[in-house]
Amino acid sequence: MRPGSGAVLALSLLAGLGATGWARAEDAPPASPQASPQSLPQACEVPAYLLGTDGVLPKVTDAVKNGRPLNILVVGSRSSTIAASADSAYPAKLQAALKEKLPSIQINLSVELQPGKTAEETDTTLVKLVEAKRPTLVIWQTGTVDAMRSVDPDDFRSAVGDGIAALQNAGADVVLVNLQYSPRTETMISAPPYLDNMRVVAQQHNVPLFDRFAIMRHWNDAGDFDLFSTVHGPDMAKRVHACLGRALSKFVLDAARLDQAQQN
Repeated sequence: MRPGSGAVLALSLLAGLGATGWARAEDAPPASPQASPQSLPQACEVPAYLLGTDGVLPKVTDAVKNGRPLNILVVGSRSSTIAASADSAYPAKLQAALKEKLPSIQINLSVELQPGKTAEETDTTLVKLVEAKRPTLVIWQTGTVDAMRSVDPDDFRSAVGDGIAALQNAGADVVLVNLQYSPRTETMISAPPYLDNMRVVAQQHNVPLFDRFAIMRHWNDAGDFDLFSTVHGPDMAKRVHACLGRALSKFVLDAARLDQAQQN
C-alpha cells in the first residue's frame, strides 16, 4: 500500500460506511394504500444460515431465565453510530427489539466507541470496561481498522483471541461482529483474511460470530440496499441500522438458546 493511502482509505470508509450513513439505494416514498407489493420497501430479511451459530451465551441464558437485568455493552467503531441520531443506530435498535421480545426483563445497553483502534489496541481497554459496566454480554465489533492498516492476520487472530479470553475471564459473554461489507472498497482492502480469522477464533472460544459482512452482502445482492452507490444519506443509514439491530436481536436470543416460551 502506498504511503498515505491508508489515511485516504480510512476517510473513504468512514465517509461511505460510518457515522453519516450507507450508500443510498432506491429510497422509495412512503407506500400509499394502493401501492403494489413490488413498490413496497424491501424487508431486509436474513437467511437462516447466516444467523446460525454453535456458539453459546450461558450468562445471557441464566439472566433471562432468572429474571435478572440483561446488561449489554457494545464495543465498536464509528460504524456503531449515526451522527446526531443515536436512537436510530443499531445498538438502540437492538435494545428496542430485545425489550419487545423480553418484556419482563430489564434491558440495559451502553456503547463504548474505540475509533481508529485495532483489536490489539482495544484489548488494553476491555477489562476496565467490563469492570466499570459489569455487562452480561459484550458485543465486540472489530476487524475493519486491522484490515485498513493491513495488520498481520496472525497477529489479528491472536489479539481477538486474547480479547475474548479477557472478557470471558472478567465474567461476560461475548458476541463478535465482523467487518461491514462495501463493494466499493473490495479492491482497496483485503477482508477475507480477517473474516476467516474471526471465524476461527470464534469457534476456538465457542462464542457466536454475527456475520455482518455476509448479511450486508446478501442485502446488497438481493437489492435491499445499493451499497455501491456513491450517494449517501442518513435515511439509508437508519434503514440499514434498523435491519442490523433486528437481525442481531434474533441472533442473540437464538445463541442464548431461549425458546419462544421464554420470549414475549
